[in-house]
Amino acid sequence: MPAVLHSSVARNAGLTYPQDMDMKRAQRLSIAPMMDCTDRHFRTLVRLISRHALLYTEMVTANALVRGRDPERFIAYAPVEHPVALQLGGSDPALMAEAAAKGAAAGYDEINLNIGCPSDRVSAGRFGACLMSEPRLVADMVRTINDRLGGKIPVTVKTRIGIDHQDSVAFLDDFVGTVSAAGCDTFIIHARKAWLSGLSPKENREIPPLVYERAYKLKRDFPQFTVAINGGIKTVAEAAQHLTHVDGVMIGRAAYEAPYAVLATADGALFDDPHAVPSEIEVAQRYLDYAEAEVAKGTRLHAVTRHATGLFTGRPGARTWRRTLANVCRAPDAATALKDLRTLVTGNINDLSLSLREDLAA
Repeated sequence: MPAVLHSSVARNAGLTYPQDMDMKRAQRLSIAPMMDCTDRHFRTLVRLISRHALLYTEMVTANALVRGRDPERFIAYAPVEHPVALQLGGSDPALMAEAAAKGAAAGYDEINLNIGCPSDRVSAGRFGACLMSEPRLVADMVRTINDRLGGKIPVTVKTRIGIDHQDSVAFLDDFVGTVSAAGCDTFIIHARKAWLSGLSPKENREIPPLVYERAYKLKRDFPQFTVAINGGIKTVAEAAQHLTHVDGVMIGRAAYEAPYAVLATADGALFDDPHAVPSEIEVAQRYLDYAEAEVAKGTRLHAVTRHATGLFTGRPGARTWRRTLANVCRAPDAATALKDLRTLVTGNINDLSLSLREDLAA
């Protein structure tokens, strides 16, 4: 069974979701799958800020999920995370379908195929961006997964605008056309091409130029499909501009590094849900409640708190918050570390945080 979020955290966050979510609407804003970042703890932190952003797991290889010793640790999540998607990496259609079935059985709302990661290790395993050169194989995976799941949840693809010297409009259109014929109607486009050799994953996120127009054109060429854009997008205001051209926006590093600063206005601006947004202090308090519950279940405190480093970015007291988080591993025990964090948050409520309404009125 999936991990269950401590009930008081969900209740205090005021989070409720319909039985049948509109996944097309959820695509309006999503948080990119990022290795060593978007685990269940960070996803819980995001959900304390935004009710609606679509969350993605870190990439999980089909082999690890199907044949690994502890597959549960790869797909554990809390019900409060919905809508949440499982991203898979692999190239064997049957193995991918088996992994997708495990994700569907766990209750994920979407299965996403990673056809965009350019790392050498991923390419050596024959998955990620290198599969852009094999659209028929990607189509086979989509078809096999759809057959296995019976169309119960969507199968989507995250990819690039091209690889190496294969980066023409026709190349991307052919890829999308071939894969869509197998039953995929949602494509998340990182608007850079990937160099499969010579650049590190970090360099592949920065050096190839962003060509947003390529994603815009894809939407014009395939208006029947859901097209989301990814790459270099840092604010909700930027996301709103992109949404005049495409159906969705995916934000990555910016949301991880400053989750509150980036996402606090998202529900009102992008989902027409202007609910009262909790302050950073309130989010911190609820996240510490969650951390305490996780520690009681055997989770290391640092595994939870490391994701909150950027929670107060741009606010008075942010440096003190970061320094206190950094000392978590040096504390004699988790209880002492949590007490220090709670004391900091409670004692500096006026100095550390301004509510969103106060911010907007300033």
